[in-house]
Amino acid sequence: MEDSRTSAALGYGSCRRCFVLILIVAPERCNQLRPFVVLIVPVGPENTAHRINIRNTWGNQTLVQDKVVSLFFLLGHPSSAGNAAKIQQQVMEESKEYGDLLQSDFLDCYKNLTIKTMVMMEWLQTYCTNATYAMKIDSDMFLNVPNLISMLSTAKKENYLTGLVAHGAAVLRSKSTKWYLPPSVYPESQYPPYALGLGYVLSLDLPKKIVEASRHVRPVYIEDVYVGLCMRHLQIVPTDPPHYTFHVFPLKYNRCSFSRIIATTINPSTDVQENWKDFSRPGPYC
Repeated sequence: MEDSRTSAALGYGSCRRCFVLILIVAPERCNQLRPFVVLIVPVGPENTAHRINIRNTWGNQTLVQDKVVSLFFLLGHPSSAGNAAKIQQQVMEESKEYGDLLQSDFLDCYKNLTIKTMVMMEWLQTYCTNATYAMKIDSDMFLNVPNLISMLSTAKKENYLTGLVAHGAAVLRSKSTKWYLPPSVYPESQYPPYALGLGYVLSLDLPKKIVEASRHVRPVYIEDVYVGLCMRHLQIVPTDPPHYTFHVFPLKYNRCSFSRIIATTINPSTDVQENWKDFSRPGPYC
């Protein structure tokens, strides 16, 4: 479904002027808190359940190892035309209750994920200048915040981007896949190194640089690839994370194994709040 707020299928260039947040709750909040790391969760406006689960589990940790952690959810406009007004009203009410929603003027759909990512970058460079790091993490993830903080305590504070880094990933030419790109859009057979969009971390000097690079890099709708293309333009190579800490395939819940990772995708059928009760209880993990 498309309207005037939907980008072209292969990019967001025509919507660059749409990067004005129409719903900013306490825009000074991020800088006032001076967080060590800002967690940004892109999520559909209608996906209230994921936001509730995150707020009740790993997203409720605001001070970890004496480091301030801030959580925000990033939304576009509802893409369901039939009940868009109802969903938007619910979003406004949720925003008043929690104060952690950011919304921008674009249609929230898969083909606009690059727009969503660039909105995140522009918001970070404008409203989170006192933060040290940011993490973009999908809403269907488990995040071990203490392990994230531990990793970042020894990480570089400039030109740093890490996650599950893909090296030499092939460009998919089959029209049957949602990651299809034709040679006319991207003629190379491989992508430069990029961190998979399930969850990546960046130092807070990078959002401004990536926004600047985006003016010179042809947009594609695969958002994590596009960030990788901008990083190549900047001549910055993503950093590989510590071994076996980011999982693209769901890791079956186990208190011991979850204590050793940073992030993993979770199965839709998982009772995340029940798992969190077990994971967050006192006592040794293993």
